[in-house]
Amino acid sequence: MVGLYAHVPFCVKRCIYCDFYSNTRMEYKEDYLTAVTREMEMRHDYLSGEPLKTVYFGGGTPSQLNVYDFERLFDTIYRLFSFSPDPEITIEANPDDLSEEYILSLTKLPINRISIGIQSFKDEDLCLLNRRHTAADATAAVYRCKDAGFDNISIDLIYGLPGQTVGEWSDNIGKAIALDVSHISAYNLTYEEGTLICDKAKQGDIRPVDDELCESLFFMLKKKLADAGFVHYEISNFAKSNSSYPAGRISVHNYSYWTGAHYLGVGPSAHSYNGESRSWNVSSVSTYIHAINKKLEIPHETEYSDKRTKYNDYVITRLRTMWGLSLSELRTEFGEERERYLLKKSEPFLRSKKLKIEGVYVKISADGLFVSDTIMRELIAI
Repeated sequence: MVGLYAHVPFCVKRCIYCDFYSNTRMEYKEDYLTAVTREMEMRHDYLSGEPLKTVYFGGGTPSQLNVYDFERLFDTIYRLFSFSPDPEITIEANPDDLSEEYILSLTKLPINRISIGIQSFKDEDLCLLNRRHTAADATAAVYRCKDAGFDNISIDLIYGLPGQTVGEWSDNIGKAIALDVSHISAYNLTYEEGTLICDKAKQGDIRPVDDELCESLFFMLKKKLADAGFVHYEISNFAKSNSSYPAGRISVHNYSYWTGAHYLGVGPSAHSYNGESRSWNVSSVSTYIHAINKKLEIPHETEYSDKRTKYNDYVITRLRTMWGLSLSELRTEFGEERERYLLKKSEPFLRSKKLKIEGVYVKISADGLFVSDTIMRELIAI
């Protein structure tokens, strides 16, 4: 299984918490579209001719592109790549872009999954985060997508916002459940260096909530979504179970990342992985366009994977999921010494019941999920 990721870097304005590369200069759009199609032509053999199982338009704000922009991209994609049966094709979107007219235009494209960045159903939170939409816009956008025939809809939420209370988060979860979407991603707010929210926290303008409250909010989320029929298949991701998808309608794109699938990333700042190395393009739309126009190599960085790096990647990605990591697979791929190392490092977490072993699988238990980063740091090889 392989995938294609296209980074669409344009945003109307920056959210104060976002550390993904984006650009508010829409005058670059036409040159960007030309450059990204040329990059696909230059690099289409990166995936060795394997058919695509997923295509994902992320950002930035992909919903800043119109139907004609997407048709141009799809013309190139279908010319250069083959597809597996029933591919998952996702677009990220902001609620206020999802007008009835815009959603109708999306139905003319191969897109079959929409991921909507709602973040909160409280207008004060949205204002703090510098989001463009209101809570009412978010709810209306989901229903418009459903009315247009989209049945695979994911929404994003953020918890641990400054000043957020248990009651407010409970209300957010309830409103998300009431929308009856197929997938919910919920992230604990992080203060990444270089973001405006991090600067505000350092200056004392924003007071982050404490870890104990964030942990309470996380376990409330987990319980309420489980009661509503969602499968908690990855630390931040929940898939709705129904008669067609009894194990939950899991994001194939997300699943591919956590199981080591190969993918090609195109566009400024996009990452690629082929099993032997990871590479990422320059985080500048102007530099990216210039290099491709001049037929230069796209400025990028590459990290080659030695055995230690591959082991660490394996531990971190597999333990994020409900399936955990396979000891037999680990032994086959990395040897008995690495297996013994992991089991030795796991002992204190097994005693505290933050890790568990089921058959040949090591998994993070429910009690360990909120501190999963700490657990994984102890299990990787330095």
